[in-house]
Amino acid sequence: MNLQELVYPLSWAGIGIAILCGLIVGLERQLSGKPTGIRTSALICLGAYAFVAIGSLITENQDITRIVAQIITGIGFIGAGVILSREGIVIGVTSAAVIWVLAGIGILIGFEKYTLAVLLSLITVGILVGVNVLEKIFKSLRQGVYKKFSKKKQRDREGE
Repeated sequence: MNLQELVYPLSWAGIGIAILCGLIVGLERQLSGKPTGIRTSALICLGAYAFVAIGSLITENQDITRIVAQIITGIGFIGAGVILSREGIVIGVTSAAVIWVLAGIGILIGFEKYTLAVLLSLITVGILVGVNVLEKIFKSLRQGVYKKFSKKKQRDREGE
């Protein structure tokens, strides 16, 4: 038995790319102190990839989009679980969106679109980092809920 047979219907390339993509996005999240860190990100990519690869094996004559649809639905529940409401302020929506994107990246890997998966990971980090930079430069981008949340965090720190 060779090494490829050990992971069939997955591939070592797919496993490696899934972990890499999760690492790319998860590292930014972890360094930002967000709940969806390296482990979670890598596991979401790997899981979505595995479901598509396994689904491709068992649905040779059927529609693989049914499995993809179930991944999207299931990951939506996980994303909903990270969204919280505190004193009328909703937080975690970006983390939920990142979880959804990570599942999409895993699905791309399942369809062997490795380059696109890595590119989408880099674009995701670019958006996350880029918007943070823009918010620091342009204070007007920190309006609405961000402004209220920042004031609440500041009050909480002062009360400690």
